[in-house]
Amino acid sequence: MRRSTVACAAALTGALVLAGCGSGDSAAELSVSAAYMPQPVSDSMAAGFLTITNKGGTKDELTSVTSEVAGSVTVHETVGGAMQEVDSLDVPAGGRLQLASGGNHLMFENLKRKPRQGEKVAVELHFADSGTIEVEMPVEAATYTPPTGN
Repeated sequence: MRRSTVACAAALTGALVLAGCGSGDSAAELSVSAAYMPQPVSDSMAAGFLTITNKGGTKDELTSVTSEVAGSVTVHETVGGAMQEVDSLDVPAGGRLQLASGGNHLMFENLKRKPRQGEKVAVELHFADSGTIEVEMPVEAATYTPPTGN
């Protein structure tokens, strides 16, 4: 009986080790850079831009965004010049998701207060697999053009 228990344990351990090997992909490893919000010209809406870099071997998805400054923050995709709200945006493995003026971006809607240049807005980025990343988004001039191009 003891031999069969040891044999079962060895077989189970071997199966777990093989299952863990998989394709060798590492988990998503996300970081955020170049975040900013142009000072809003509207009392009710603002835009936000940033770059999410994934140094890991597995893709992730930006699924939602929250901020104390807005009633809601939506994720928008721009395709062929048309903007549309989406449920998520992919952050590719070994790649990046760029949210830039004229492209994909965040929309801060139903502003609770109008952010002013020089302030920082706290933002929480929620991902399908990586959890939440908190970002301090500086408020820049309405005409600000970042050196990174986003």
